[in-house]
This record gives sequence, C-alpha cells and structure tokens, in this order.
Amino acid sequence: MEHALFDDLVQSLKEARAIAHGQMPASRRIKVTAPDAKAVREQIGLSQSEFAQLMRVSVKTLQNWEQGRRHPTGPAAALLRIVQSAPDVVRKTLHA
Repeated sequence: MEHALFDDLVQSLKEARAIAHGQMPASRRIKVTAPDAKAVREQIGLSQSEFAQLMRVSVKTLQNWEQGRRHPTGPAAALLRIVQSAPDVVRKTLHA
C-alpha cells in the first residue's frame, strides 16, 4: 500500500475513534427520518402482513410503528422512504 494512503487511513481511524468516544465532533451527520409507516402502507395498498413481509419485519414491529410506540430507524427508515417514492421498484426488486 502506498505510504501516503496508509497514513490517511490511519488518520481516519484515529478520527473515527475520537468521534466514537465523544472527543471530537463528526464533520457531518446524516439523519434519515422515516415517513408514516401506515400512510406508506395504505398508499401502496397492502395489508399489514403483506407490508411487513415486504419490509422484512414482523407484523408486531409494523404495528408498533403504525401506532407510534416505536419508530423505524436506520435501514428500515431508509427503506420506508424508498417504498414511499418508488413502490414499484421496491416490489420488483424485493420479489425478484
């Protein structure tokens, strides 16, 4: 590995550790807010069990999202956004 590239990699790891330990602020943060799960499900016309299967979560998890007891985070929130904006693409891709 090129020496300069290795030095950059080591510096990046040191910065990541400092950020993880709260010693340094992250240079940027990306926050994905999830749309209303029930509205998305109704928009594409699926039952709770069908939509839970599409999202690869349990029906109970979906019910918790829809009733506001829990909120989708991370990949689930991102997938909900994608389902909301391109439901046909999601169906085609996940059912392939």
